[in-house]
Amino acid sequence: MKDKVLKTIKEYKLIEEKDNIVIGLSGGPDSMALLYILLDIKEEMDFNIFIAHVNHGVRGQEALADERFVEALAKELNLPYYSKTVNMDKYAKEQGLSSEEAGRALRYGFFREILAKIGGGKIAVAHNKNDQAETLLMRFFRGTGIDGLKGMEYKSGDIIRPVLGIERGEIEKYLSDRNIETRLDKTNLMPIYNRNRIRLELIPYIEKHFNPNIVDTLWRISNNISIDSDFLDKYSKETFRKLVKKKENNSIILNGNLFVKEDKSIQQRVIRNCILDINGDLQGFTNRHIIDTLALFLEGGTGKSIDLINNIVAKTSYDDFVIEKKKDVEYRDFLYKIDFEGFTYIDDLQIGLNVKILPNKGIKANVKDKFVKYFDYDKIEGSLFIRNRKDGDRFIPYGMKGNKKIKDYFIDEKIPREERDRIPIITDEKEILWIVGYRSSDKFKITADTKKVLMIELIK
Repeated sequence: MKDKVLKTIKEYKLIEEKDNIVIGLSGGPDSMALLYILLDIKEEMDFNIFIAHVNHGVRGQEALADERFVEALAKELNLPYYSKTVNMDKYAKEQGLSSEEAGRALRYGFFREILAKIGGGKIAVAHNKNDQAETLLMRFFRGTGIDGLKGMEYKSGDIIRPVLGIERGEIEKYLSDRNIETRLDKTNLMPIYNRNRIRLELIPYIEKHFNPNIVDTLWRISNNISIDSDFLDKYSKETFRKLVKKKENNSIILNGNLFVKEDKSIQQRVIRNCILDINGDLQGFTNRHIIDTLALFLEGGTGKSIDLINNIVAKTSYDDFVIEKKKDVEYRDFLYKIDFEGFTYIDDLQIGLNVKILPNKGIKANVKDKFVKYFDYDKIEGSLFIRNRKDGDRFIPYGMKGNKKIKDYFIDEKIPREERDRIPIITDEKEILWIVGYRSSDKFKITADTKKVLMIELIK
C-alpha cells in the first residue's frame, strides 16, 4: 500500500520536500494507517510530520482515553503534538449547523491554527475510497449538481488526502499485518448520523441486492464526472474573464449583452465565480441563489435587485449585470471651493484639480478627453465649487440649446443609480459648468469672442 500512496503523492504533488504535514489523528483505523504510511514514505522524502488531535467533547471518558492514546503515541514516535478540547454540540447550536458540520469546522479551524504557528504547510486527512462513496451518496440525496458528484479530491487548497484511492478493506489488512493498535469510536458503529446510516445500512444493502462493487462503481463515476466538471470549470473561468467589464474588491460588473449569449450552464458558473470572487467561498450559497440570480439577469431591465446572503446583492443596471457586497455606509454629500489658479487637492474625494486661466490663443482642446475641459472665463459668476448633484439640478449639455435635468441626463447616459451621487460636478455660484467625466455646459463654451479661457483638469 505504501507504493500506491507514494505514487499518488508524486502524481498529484501532495507533499513536497521540506513540507510541514499536520495529520488529523483521531486514533481510529484510517488515521492510524495514514500516519504509519507517511512515516514509511518519510524515509524516502524529506518532510515534517505534526500530530493534531481534537476532543469534540461529546464522548466523555472514551474521548479522553483517545486523546491520551494519541498523545502517548506522539511521544513514542517523537513527533510534535497538538491537542484541543471543544464543545461540538454547543458550537453546532450556536452556529445553526449539524453536529457533523460543526465538528468539521472546529477540526479544520484548529489544524489551520497549527499551520500558522509552524509557518505553513498542509493538512493530511485519512479519507479513503469508501468515504468517497459515502460522500457521493450523501450529496446525491441532497440534490447536488455535477460539481458535487466529483466527490472529494486528492488536494483541496491546504488539505491533502493521500489514501483517498485506497479501499477500507485494504487499510484494515495493512493495520492487521503490521499489528498496529487503534482506537474504536463506538459512535461510528451506530446509525445516528446520515453518513453512518449510509455506511452501515445503505451500502451493505446495495452490495447485497444490486451491485457488490458499488464502492468501485461510485469511484469510477466520480472520476468520469471530474473530467467533465474540470473542463466546464476551466471554460467558465475563461468566459468569466471575458464578461467582466469592471471589477473591484466588493463589486463585479458583467457585460449583460455578452452574458445572455452564453449557455445556461456557463451562465450559472459565471455567477458562482462572481460570488466566489467577492465572498471568498461559496459556504451558505445554494443552487437556489444561483437560479434566482440568473432569472433576474435574464429578465433584464434596470434597477431590479435581489438580496442573497452575507450582505451580497445581485442587480441589473441597464445593459450591465452586477453582483456586489453592500456598503456599510451611504455616500454623503460634498461641497468644496476651488481656487481659480493652481492645484487643489481634496483628500475626502482623493482627487486633485489643476486650474489655469489662459489667453484664448492657440488652445487645442481635445474633446475626447473626459478629464480636461476649457471654459469661457468671463461668463463665470463668483467662485468655483465642486460638489455632487442636488435635486432640481439642470444644465445645458454641450451642443444643445435647451436645458436638461441632471437626473434625466444620467438616465439617458445609463449611469447606474448608485454612482450618480458620487460624480463630481463643477459649478460657479449660479450654474453648472461641467459634469466631470461626462458633458460640459454649452453656455460656457469657447467662442471667437472669448478673451480668457479657464482650463480645469481633474487628476485621480
